[in-house]
Amino acid sequence: MPLPQLNDALLDVQDRVATLTFNRHDVRNALTGTGLIDDIVTVADWINRSDEVSVLVMTGAGSAFSSGGNVKDMAERGGDFAGDAAEVATRYRRGIQRIPLALQQVEVPIIAAVNGPAIGAGFDLANMADIRIASAKAKFGETFLNLGIIPGDGGAWFMQRLIGYQRAFELTLSGRVVDAAEARDIGIVLEVVAPEQLMARATQLARSFAAQPPKALRLTKRLMKMAQRMELKDFLDLSAAFQGMCHNEPEHLEAVKKMLERG
Repeated sequence: MPLPQLNDALLDVQDRVATLTFNRHDVRNALTGTGLIDDIVTVADWINRSDEVSVLVMTGAGSAFSSGGNVKDMAERGGDFAGDAAEVATRYRRGIQRIPLALQQVEVPIIAAVNGPAIGAGFDLANMADIRIASAKAKFGETFLNLGIIPGDGGAWFMQRLIGYQRAFELTLSGRVVDAAEARDIGIVLEVVAPEQLMARATQLARSFAAQPPKALRLTKRLMKMAQRMELKDFLDLSAAFQGMCHNEPEHLEAVKKMLERG
């Protein structure tokens, strides 16, 4: 399946790992005022239709992961922030809110390799991944309230599920920026590594996931997501159905055979 055509991002696929690099370092990979929203949504849809990909890694080119919204456009009431209340709301629904809806539906693990500041919507974008690996240079800030706005991209939904309501509330209401070490301590990121080791570590982790049987991997990702919103009895019924599918897949017997051969 050919790679999709992107405007402001780069996509590379090797060893079943797709690496999406936000490539607007001139504006610190801002999501608004660039083509990155369309690129992220396009890649999310493409991965779900491609059997050749088992993991998605997202990172930023240059010094930032993503600065989120374009503050200059906010100051000028231009771009995505122009118009009356109804116009702005419609633009959010048709624009940046497409990212959480698309990433929530991605069938493979998503790893955010946070190379630098992830601010505002950029922070929320990182939180939409399943795992975050951070460079020691990374910073994280839910800074919307500092600008007199709310997290309109779904950030309040994702962060409290990641680190709990109380900690998410404090970060959102204070608008403070935390460094990589604190982000690890409070559960935002899984690991912090030296900047020059970031992509190697993210790729190593991604390849370890991608080495798993691909159909069972996708079913497991779906199961993990659905566990967050289902009652136990319904969840167990779903697990039984998924397990029946797995036991009838050739990849299951191949994996069992390999394990027996290893002793």
